[in-house]
Amino acid sequence: MIDTESTSDLQPTLVVVKQDDGQLCVRLTGSWNLRSLATAYDLQQKIRLNAANKTLQWDMRQIDLLDSAAALIVWQAWGGDIPVQLQIKPEHQRLFDRWQSQSVPVAEPIVSHFSLIFNSFHQLIWGFWAQLLDLVTLLGQLVLDLGYLLGHPGDIPRAEISITIYDAGVRALGITALVGFLIGIVLSYLSALQLKTFGAEIYIIDILGLSIIRELGPLLAAILVAGRSGSSMTAQIGIMRVTEELDALSAMGISHSLRLILPKVTALTIVMPLLSAWTSLAALIGGMFSAQNTLDISYQQFLVKLPDVVPLLNVFIGLGKSAVFGLFIALIACHFGFRIKPNTESLGSETTNSVVASITVVIMIDAMFAILFMGVGMP
Repeated sequence: MIDTESTSDLQPTLVVVKQDDGQLCVRLTGSWNLRSLATAYDLQQKIRLNAANKTLQWDMRQIDLLDSAAALIVWQAWGGDIPVQLQIKPEHQRLFDRWQSQSVPVAEPIVSHFSLIFNSFHQLIWGFWAQLLDLVTLLGQLVLDLGYLLGHPGDIPRAEISITIYDAGVRALGITALVGFLIGIVLSYLSALQLKTFGAEIYIIDILGLSIIRELGPLLAAILVAGRSGSSMTAQIGIMRVTEELDALSAMGISHSLRLILPKVTALTIVMPLLSAWTSLAALIGGMFSAQNTLDISYQQFLVKLPDVVPLLNVFIGLGKSAVFGLFIALIACHFGFRIKPNTESLGSETTNSVVASITVVIMIDAMFAILFMGVGMP
């Protein structure tokens, strides 16, 4: 019977002996496990130094105990390569075969927080720049398609434009009117509370007329269309990608930009000014209703004074920016639609990105219009 306790206590040793044939041999004896190697710090260095000499023989037959951790330490000291002249027990050979067949995971280098922040910022800037280039390319292709249609009016996709006008415009009349009416009530009510303090109730018409016709009407309509129609356009193109309809159109020689992008851009550019006027009208009606109930300003007085305090140029500014809103909402929706990969996860994420980007661009364009036309159209 073997005393396992005494066997496990044998210290690992490494000696270099000269054999009868004159060749040097590295002989390993004792108990080679993680517990015994914890106190033998110089053994791994000795193995590494001897492993540099490829002509040495290695004799590990006298090792009493060898576990996987010790086998890994020895294997790494060998440089990940088993010596050619190795004598070892079969049961121990299997441990080295395991490490020989598997790749040992290498610890990832520690990256500083500054590097992580810099890399994230670099990826953000590069991603924004790449998407901006794609958007400019899409706009350039749209200009080429318009030039082509000027010479070939018979190829104008009238049916697609008509359907998009109905989906994005006619079907959005209800929600835009409701939101505009409620916003008009809220704005009129909050303004009335402040104007009563100064006895300037009549100026409610100035506040509502300028803010709604010039800013809130076009902005509310654009945000609603971006969330409603923009997301629908992105999802529609994405579904065509998933079902391989885009590939089928390419195989038949049908232009994606001419049949998918141009109708959407044209329809939204036409629809947005009309929706903006409709939303502004609903908001003014709500403002009149609230002003009549809170400040006793009659509907007739409101309608008579409104053209005097709001110059007609504000109407044209609102309609003009609405057309630009529609152009960019459609372009962004198509851009993110063509970025969708043929899986459901990409469909959801790119649709969300489309809505967020559209609303952000709408607000940015509105700010640019406010700065450029700061002194235009003011009474």
